[in-house]
Amino acid sequence: MSENIVAINEEAIKKELKELVKESIEETLNALLDAEAEELLSAARYERSEQRQGYRAGHYERNILSTAGEITVKMPKTKGVSFETAIIERYRRKEASVEEALIEMYLAGVSVRRVEDITEALWGAKVSASTVSDLNQKAYANIEQWRNRPIEGEFPYVYVDGIWLKRSWGGEYENISVLVAIGVGKDGHRHILGACEGMKESKADWEAFFTHLAQRGLKGVQLVIGDKRAGIEESAASILGAKYQRCIVHFARNIQQNVPRKRMEEASLAIKAIWAQENRQAAKRKAAEVASQLREWKLEAAASTLENGIEDALAYYSFPSKHWRLIRTNNMLERVNREIRRRTRVVGAFPDGQSALMLVCARLRYIEGKQWGTKAYMSFAL
Repeated sequence: MSENIVAINEEAIKKELKELVKESIEETLNALLDAEAEELLSAARYERSEQRQGYRAGHYERNILSTAGEITVKMPKTKGVSFETAIIERYRRKEASVEEALIEMYLAGVSVRRVEDITEALWGAKVSASTVSDLNQKAYANIEQWRNRPIEGEFPYVYVDGIWLKRSWGGEYENISVLVAIGVGKDGHRHILGACEGMKESKADWEAFFTHLAQRGLKGVQLVIGDKRAGIEESAASILGAKYQRCIVHFARNIQQNVPRKRMEEASLAIKAIWAQENRQAAKRKAAEVASQLREWKLEAAASTLENGIEDALAYYSFPSKHWRLIRTNNMLERVNREIRRRTRVVGAFPDGQSALMLVCARLRYIEGKQWGTKAYMSFAL
Protein backbone atom coordinates (compact mmCIF):
# COMPACT_ATOMS: atom_id res chain seq x y z
CA MET A 1 0.00 0.00 0.00
CA SER A 2 1.33 3.38 -0.90
CA GLU A 3 2.37 5.57 1.97
CA ASN A 4 1.95 8.75 -0.08
CA ILE A 5 -1.28 10.45 0.98
CA VAL A 6 -2.31 13.68 -0.68
CA ALA A 7 -3.78 16.27 1.71
CA ILE A 8 -6.30 18.61 0.14
CA ASN A 9 -6.92 22.05 1.62
CA GLU A 10 -10.59 22.53 0.78
CA GLU A 11 -10.76 26.10 2.09
CA ALA A 12 -7.85 27.17 -0.07
CA ILE A 13 -9.43 25.53 -3.13
CA LYS A 14 -12.77 27.25 -2.48
CA LYS A 15 -11.01 30.59 -2.13
CA GLU A 16 -9.10 30.10 -5.35
CA LEU A 17 -12.23 29.05 -7.22
CA LYS A 18 -14.11 32.06 -5.90
CA GLU A 19 -11.35 34.36 -7.12
CA LEU A 20 -11.39 32.65 -10.53
CA VAL A 21 -15.16 33.17 -10.77
CA LYS A 22 -14.81 36.84 -9.84
CA GLU A 23 -12.06 37.33 -12.42
CA SER A 24 -14.13 35.56 -15.04
CA ILE A 25 -17.15 37.77 -14.35
CA GLU A 26 -15.04 40.92 -14.46
CA GLU A 27 -13.37 39.91 -17.75
CA THR A 28 -16.71 39.00 -19.35
CA LEU A 29 -18.46 42.19 -18.30
CA ASN A 30 -15.55 44.39 -19.34
CA ALA A 31 -15.36 42.67 -22.74
CA LEU A 32 -19.11 43.19 -23.23
CA LEU A 33 -18.82 46.85 -22.25
CA ASP A 34 -16.00 47.38 -24.75
CA ALA A 35 -18.07 45.68 -27.46
CA GLU A 36 -21.03 47.93 -26.65
CA ALA A 37 -18.82 51.01 -26.84
CA GLU A 38 -17.42 49.95 -30.23
CA GLU A 39 -20.92 49.33 -31.57
CA LEU A 40 -22.08 52.72 -30.32
CA LEU A 41 -19.08 54.53 -31.88
CA SER A 42 -19.24 52.43 -35.08
CA ALA A 43 -15.49 51.87 -34.81
CA ALA A 44 -13.05 49.78 -32.83
CA ARG A 45 -10.47 51.29 -30.53
CA TYR A 46 -7.88 53.36 -32.53
CA GLU A 47 -9.69 52.51 -35.79
CA ARG A 48 -9.83 55.25 -38.44
CA SER A 49 -13.23 55.16 -40.09
CA GLU A 50 -15.61 57.58 -41.78
CA GLN A 51 -18.46 55.89 -39.96
CA ARG A 52 -17.01 56.74 -36.52
CA GLN A 53 -19.61 58.52 -34.32
CA GLY A 54 -17.33 59.57 -31.49
CA TYR A 55 -14.15 58.79 -29.55
CA ARG A 56 -13.10 56.83 -26.50
CA ALA A 57 -11.96 58.89 -23.50
CA GLY A 58 -10.70 56.29 -21.04
CA HIS A 59 -12.89 54.68 -18.41
CA TYR A 60 -13.96 54.85 -14.79
CA GLU A 61 -14.29 51.99 -12.34
CA ARG A 62 -17.50 50.89 -10.68
CA ASN A 63 -17.97 48.25 -7.98
CA ILE A 64 -20.90 45.85 -8.17
CA LEU A 65 -22.02 43.19 -5.71
CA SER A 66 -22.43 39.73 -7.18
CA THR A 67 -22.90 36.23 -5.78
CA ALA A 68 -19.15 35.80 -6.09
CA GLY A 69 -18.46 38.94 -4.06
CA GLU A 70 -17.62 42.49 -5.02
CA ILE A 71 -16.38 42.89 -8.60
CA THR A 72 -14.93 45.90 -10.42
CA VAL A 73 -16.02 46.86 -13.95
CA LYS A 74 -14.44 49.47 -16.23
CA MET A 75 -17.14 51.76 -17.58
CA PRO A 76 -16.08 53.30 -20.96
CA LYS A 77 -16.07 57.08 -21.32
CA THR A 78 -16.90 58.56 -24.72
CA LYS A 79 -16.75 61.94 -26.45
CA GLY A 80 -19.23 63.08 -29.07
CA VAL A 81 -21.91 60.57 -28.04
CA SER A 82 -23.44 59.53 -24.74
CA PHE A 83 -22.59 56.01 -23.64
CA GLU A 84 -25.46 54.05 -22.06
CA THR A 85 -25.25 50.34 -21.44
CA ALA A 86 -28.01 47.77 -21.18
CA ILE A 87 -25.64 45.43 -19.36
CA ILE A 88 -25.14 47.65 -16.34
CA GLU A 89 -28.83 48.52 -16.37
CA ARG A 90 -29.51 44.87 -15.73
CA TYR A 91 -27.03 44.95 -12.87
CA ARG A 92 -28.69 48.09 -11.54
CA ARG A 93 -31.89 46.09 -11.26
CA LYS A 94 -29.92 43.43 -9.45
CA GLU A 95 -28.56 46.08 -7.09
CA ALA A 96 -32.11 47.34 -6.53
CA SER A 97 -33.24 43.85 -5.54
CA VAL A 98 -30.31 43.68 -3.10
CA GLU A 99 -31.35 47.03 -1.64
CA GLU A 100 -34.94 45.86 -1.22
CA ALA A 101 -33.77 42.72 0.55
CA LEU A 102 -31.61 44.75 2.94
CA ILE A 103 -34.47 47.14 3.69
CA GLU A 104 -36.85 44.27 4.38
CA MET A 105 -34.33 42.67 6.73
CA TYR A 106 -33.94 45.87 8.72
CA LEU A 107 -37.65 46.63 8.79
CA ALA A 108 -38.35 43.06 9.87
CA GLY A 109 -36.27 43.73 12.98
CA VAL A 110 -32.93 42.22 11.95
CA SER A 111 -30.08 44.06 13.65
CA VAL A 112 -27.55 46.00 11.55
CA ARG A 113 -24.74 43.66 12.62
CA ARG A 114 -26.80 40.66 11.53
CA VAL A 115 -27.52 42.36 8.18
CA GLU A 116 -23.75 42.74 7.66
CA ASP A 117 -23.20 39.04 8.37
CA ILE A 118 -26.04 37.99 6.05
CA THR A 119 -24.78 40.10 3.15
CA GLU A 120 -21.29 38.67 3.53
CA ALA A 121 -22.70 35.13 3.44
CA LEU A 122 -24.88 35.84 0.40
CA TRP A 123 -22.71 38.12 -1.72
CA GLY A 124 -19.22 37.70 -0.34
CA ALA A 125 -18.96 41.31 0.84
CA LYS A 126 -20.33 43.09 3.87
CA VAL A 127 -22.73 46.00 3.52
CA SER A 128 -21.66 48.64 6.00
CA ALA A 129 -23.88 50.22 8.65
CA SER A 130 -23.79 53.51 6.71
CA THR A 131 -25.08 51.73 3.59
CA VAL A 132 -27.92 50.16 5.57
CA SER A 133 -28.72 53.64 6.93
CA ASP A 134 -28.86 55.08 3.39
CA LEU A 135 -31.19 52.29 2.30
CA ASN A 136 -33.39 52.95 5.30
CA GLN A 137 -33.78 56.56 4.20
CA LYS A 138 -35.04 55.34 0.82
CA ALA A 139 -37.49 53.07 2.61
CA TYR A 140 -38.63 55.91 4.85
CA ALA A 141 -39.54 58.03 1.83
CA ASN A 142 -41.71 55.23 0.41
CA ILE A 143 -43.35 54.51 3.75
CA GLU A 144 -44.06 58.19 4.39
CA GLN A 145 -45.77 58.41 1.01
CA TRP A 146 -47.89 55.38 1.93
CA ARG A 147 -48.69 56.83 5.38
CA ASN A 148 -50.06 60.02 3.82
CA ARG A 149 -51.97 58.41 0.95
CA PRO A 150 -55.62 59.49 0.43
CA ILE A 151 -58.28 57.44 2.24
CA GLU A 152 -61.01 56.33 -0.14
CA GLY A 153 -64.43 54.94 0.70
CA GLU A 154 -66.43 54.94 3.92
CA PHE A 155 -65.43 53.16 7.13
CA PRO A 156 -68.30 52.63 9.59
CA TYR A 157 -66.04 51.13 12.27
CA VAL A 158 -62.60 52.44 13.24
CA TYR A 159 -60.37 50.75 15.83
CA VAL A 160 -57.71 52.91 17.51
CA ASP A 161 -54.93 52.23 19.98
CA GLY A 162 -51.42 53.27 20.86
CA ILE A 163 -48.40 51.02 20.95
CA TRP A 164 -45.65 51.98 23.39
CA LEU A 165 -42.00 51.72 22.39
CA LYS A 166 -38.71 52.94 23.85
CA ARG A 167 -36.29 55.48 22.49
CA SER A 168 -32.89 56.60 23.75
CA TRP A 169 -32.68 60.28 24.61
CA GLY A 170 -29.56 61.91 26.05
CA GLY A 171 -28.23 58.65 27.44
CA GLU A 172 -31.59 57.76 29.01
CA TYR A 173 -34.63 55.84 27.84
CA GLU A 174 -38.15 57.16 27.55
CA ASN A 175 -41.45 55.78 26.33
CA ILE A 176 -43.02 57.01 23.12
CA SER A 177 -46.34 56.05 21.59
CA VAL A 178 -47.35 55.35 18.00
CA LEU A 179 -51.09 55.83 17.43
CA VAL A 180 -52.68 53.36 15.01
CA ALA A 181 -56.10 53.33 13.32
CA ILE A 182 -57.64 50.36 11.48
CA GLY A 183 -60.95 50.71 9.68
CA VAL A 184 -63.53 48.21 8.47
CA GLY A 185 -64.99 49.38 5.16
CA LYS A 186 -68.44 48.69 3.79
CA ASP A 187 -66.90 45.84 1.83
CA GLY A 188 -66.24 44.12 5.16
CA HIS A 189 -62.45 44.19 4.78
CA ARG A 190 -59.98 45.70 7.20
CA HIS A 191 -57.68 48.49 6.09
CA ILE A 192 -54.82 50.32 7.79
CA LEU A 193 -56.04 53.92 7.91
CA GLY A 194 -53.00 55.54 9.43
CA ALA A 195 -50.35 55.83 12.11
CA CYS A 196 -48.83 58.87 13.81
CA GLU A 197 -46.39 59.53 16.58
CA GLY A 198 -48.32 60.47 19.71
CA MET A 199 -45.86 61.16 22.48
CA LYS A 200 -48.06 60.57 25.55
CA GLU A 201 -51.46 59.59 24.11
CA SER A 202 -52.89 62.88 25.38
CA LYS A 203 -56.06 64.64 24.24
CA ALA A 204 -54.00 66.85 21.92
CA ASP A 205 -52.35 63.78 20.38
CA TRP A 206 -55.71 62.13 19.60
CA GLU A 207 -57.14 65.35 18.20
CA ALA A 208 -54.13 65.72 15.91
CA PHE A 209 -54.37 62.07 14.84
CA PHE A 210 -58.10 62.20 14.02
CA THR A 211 -57.58 65.50 12.18
CA HIS A 212 -54.81 63.87 10.13
CA LEU A 213 -57.16 61.02 9.16
CA ALA A 214 -60.03 63.38 8.32
CA GLN A 215 -57.81 65.57 6.14
CA ARG A 216 -56.77 62.51 4.15
CA GLY A 217 -60.41 61.69 3.42
CA LEU A 218 -61.68 59.48 6.26
CA LYS A 219 -65.49 59.63 6.28
CA GLY A 220 -68.58 57.63 7.12
CA VAL A 221 -67.31 56.73 10.61
CA GLN A 222 -70.13 55.66 12.92
CA LEU A 223 -68.22 54.06 15.78
CA VAL A 224 -64.68 54.41 17.14
CA ILE A 225 -63.51 51.47 19.28
CA GLY A 226 -60.65 51.86 21.72
CA ASP A 227 -59.41 51.78 25.28
CA LYS A 228 -60.17 54.63 27.68
CA ARG A 229 -57.68 57.38 26.86
CA ALA A 230 -57.89 61.10 27.43
CA GLY A 231 -59.56 62.86 24.53
CA ILE A 232 -60.60 59.86 22.39
CA GLU A 233 -64.34 60.16 23.00
CA GLU A 234 -64.46 63.95 22.55
CA SER A 235 -62.20 63.94 19.48
CA ALA A 236 -64.12 61.09 17.83
CA ALA A 237 -67.37 63.02 18.22
CA SER A 238 -66.14 66.49 17.23
CA ILE A 239 -63.77 65.57 14.38
CA LEU A 240 -65.22 62.33 12.97
CA GLY A 241 -68.84 62.69 14.10
CA ALA A 242 -68.75 59.18 15.58
CA LYS A 243 -69.88 57.42 18.76
CA TYR A 244 -67.28 55.89 21.06
CA GLN A 245 -67.14 52.26 22.22
CA ARG A 246 -64.92 51.50 25.18
CA CYS A 247 -63.28 48.09 24.85
CA ILE A 248 -65.14 45.82 27.27
CA VAL A 249 -62.06 43.66 27.89
CA HIS A 250 -60.02 46.63 29.12
CA PHE A 251 -63.03 47.98 31.00
CA ALA A 252 -63.48 44.67 32.87
CA ARG A 253 -59.79 44.72 33.79
CA ASN A 254 -60.13 48.26 35.12
CA ILE A 255 -62.97 47.12 37.38
CA GLN A 256 -61.16 43.98 38.54
CA GLN A 257 -58.10 45.98 39.56
CA ASN A 258 -60.16 47.01 42.61
CA VAL A 259 -61.30 43.47 43.43
CA PRO A 260 -59.37 41.28 45.91
CA ARG A 261 -58.27 37.83 44.86
CA LYS A 262 -60.85 36.02 47.02
CA ARG A 263 -63.69 37.77 45.14
CA MET A 264 -62.09 37.74 41.68
CA GLU A 265 -63.91 34.72 40.22
CA GLU A 266 -67.36 35.83 41.44
CA ALA A 267 -66.81 39.40 40.23
CA SER A 268 -65.54 38.24 36.85
CA LEU A 269 -68.62 36.09 36.21
CA ALA A 270 -70.94 38.90 37.29
CA ILE A 271 -69.25 41.42 35.00
CA LYS A 272 -69.34 39.03 32.02
CA ALA A 273 -73.09 38.64 32.52
CA ILE A 274 -73.54 42.31 31.59
CA TRP A 275 -72.39 41.67 28.01
CA ALA A 276 -74.65 38.62 27.66
CA GLN A 277 -77.87 40.68 27.74
CA GLU A 278 -80.15 40.92 24.70
CA ASN A 279 -80.31 44.74 24.54
CA ARG A 280 -78.93 47.95 25.98
CA GLN A 281 -81.65 48.43 28.59
CA ALA A 282 -81.21 44.91 29.95
CA ALA A 283 -77.42 45.41 30.04
CA LYS A 284 -77.82 48.65 32.04
CA ARG A 285 -80.12 46.93 34.54
CA LYS A 286 -77.63 44.08 34.90
CA ALA A 287 -74.78 46.57 35.40
CA ALA A 288 -76.75 48.25 38.19
CA GLU A 289 -77.26 44.86 39.86
CA VAL A 290 -73.54 44.06 39.62
CA ALA A 291 -72.60 47.46 41.07
CA SER A 292 -74.97 46.82 43.98
CA GLN A 293 -73.40 43.40 44.53
CA LEU A 294 -69.90 44.91 44.54
CA ARG A 295 -70.98 47.38 47.23
CA GLU A 296 -72.34 44.54 49.33
CA TRP A 297 -68.82 43.08 49.14
CA LYS A 298 -67.48 46.47 50.32
CA LEU A 299 -65.84 47.09 46.93
CA GLU A 300 -66.81 50.73 46.49
CA ALA A 301 -63.97 51.56 44.06
CA ALA A 302 -64.92 48.70 41.73
CA ALA A 303 -68.61 49.67 41.83
CA SER A 304 -67.79 53.33 41.04
CA THR A 305 -65.55 52.32 38.12
CA LEU A 306 -68.38 50.22 36.69
CA GLU A 307 -71.00 52.94 37.06
CA ASN A 308 -68.81 55.71 35.65
CA GLY A 309 -67.81 53.76 32.53
CA ILE A 310 -70.83 51.64 31.66
CA GLU A 311 -72.34 54.09 29.13
CA ASP A 312 -69.21 54.04 26.93
CA ALA A 313 -69.06 50.24 27.18
CA LEU A 314 -72.62 49.75 25.85
CA ALA A 315 -72.43 51.85 22.67
CA TYR A 316 -72.21 48.72 20.51
CA TYR A 317 -75.86 47.87 21.24
CA SER A 318 -76.89 50.63 18.79
CA PHE A 319 -75.44 48.65 15.88
CA PRO A 320 -76.39 45.38 14.12
CA SER A 321 -76.31 42.43 16.54
CA LYS A 322 -74.23 40.35 14.11
CA HIS A 323 -71.40 42.88 14.59
CA TRP A 324 -71.55 43.06 18.41
CA ARG A 325 -68.87 40.48 19.10
CA LEU A 326 -66.38 42.23 16.78
CA ILE A 327 -67.05 45.87 17.69
CA ARG A 328 -67.26 45.73 21.49
CA THR A 329 -63.56 44.90 21.96
CA ASN A 330 -60.28 46.11 20.57
CA ASN A 331 -58.90 42.56 20.35
CA MET A 332 -58.23 42.74 16.62
CA LEU A 333 -55.92 45.73 17.00
CA GLU A 334 -54.34 44.19 20.10
CA ARG A 335 -53.29 41.20 17.96
CA VAL A 336 -51.74 43.58 15.45
CA ASN A 337 -49.87 45.33 18.26
CA ARG A 338 -48.45 42.02 19.46
CA GLU A 339 -47.13 41.36 15.95
CA ILE A 340 -45.53 44.82 15.90
CA ARG A 341 -43.91 44.29 19.30
CA ARG A 342 -42.50 40.98 18.13
CA ARG A 343 -40.84 42.78 15.22
CA THR A 344 -39.61 45.77 17.20
CA ARG A 345 -38.25 43.79 20.15
CA VAL A 346 -35.00 43.11 18.26
CA VAL A 347 -34.38 46.83 17.82
CA GLY A 348 -34.71 47.57 21.53
CA ALA A 349 -34.54 51.35 21.92
CA PHE A 350 -35.06 53.50 18.83
CA PRO A 351 -32.82 56.51 18.16
CA ASP A 352 -35.88 58.74 17.63
CA GLY A 353 -39.64 58.71 17.24
CA GLN A 354 -39.47 58.87 13.44
CA SER A 355 -37.58 55.57 13.23
CA ALA A 356 -40.12 53.91 15.51
CA LEU A 357 -42.99 55.26 13.42
CA MET A 358 -41.44 54.06 10.16
CA LEU A 359 -40.83 50.53 11.43
CA VAL A 360 -44.39 50.29 12.79
CA CYS A 361 -45.79 51.55 9.47
CA ALA A 362 -43.71 49.06 7.50
CA ARG A 363 -45.10 46.19 9.55
CA LEU A 364 -48.67 47.55 9.25
CA ARG A 365 -48.34 47.80 5.48
CA TYR A 366 -47.07 44.21 5.35
CA ILE A 367 -49.96 42.92 7.50
CA GLU A 368 -52.57 44.67 5.36
CA GLY A 369 -51.04 43.49 2.09
CA LYS A 370 -50.25 39.88 3.05
CA GLN A 371 -52.79 38.84 5.69
CA TRP A 372 -55.97 40.82 4.98
CA GLY A 373 -56.10 40.83 1.21
CA THR A 374 -58.74 38.17 0.53
CA LYS A 375 -60.61 37.49 3.77
CA ALA A 376 -63.50 39.74 4.86
CA TYR A 377 -63.61 40.63 8.57
CA MET A 378 -67.38 41.13 8.78
CA SER A 379 -70.42 41.32 6.52
CA PHE A 380 -72.64 44.34 5.90
CA ALA A 381 -75.14 42.40 3.82
CA LEU A 382 -78.74 42.74 4.99
